[in-house]
Amino acid sequence: MKWLGHLVFSYFSNLLALVLAGNFIAGFVITSNFNDLLIAAATFTLINWFIRPIVKTLLSPVIWLTLGLFTLVINAGMLYLLDILSVNVTISGTEPLIYGTLLITAVNILLHFSAKTLFK
Repeated sequence: MKWLGHLVFSYFSNLLALVLAGNFIAGFVITSNFNDLLIAAATFTLINWFIRPIVKTLLSPVIWLTLGLFTLVINAGMLYLLDILSVNVTISGTEPLIYGTLLITAVNILLHFSAKTLFK
């Protein structure tokens, strides 16, 4: 049952991160319909829950050699996969992809860290 709470928290964390990226990054467009935003966040959460662990496991030697910095490349790949799979998200170019990756990663790190300290 603990995994369900973690899944819901990840969903809302990704939802907030996508809203911030859509509002503050030029070239990162999420359709303005609220339902489309919810679907995009659900898709991104499922990508992060099922595909990202497999990719991180396969590329763990590279992650280890780069002292974890390759994780940002994997995060960018997951965001690009969201762009491919979801018609509601459009990332036009490499620069919005990089900025979106950095912003979404920072928001998720901050929210997960604060949740761990608050609910310890």
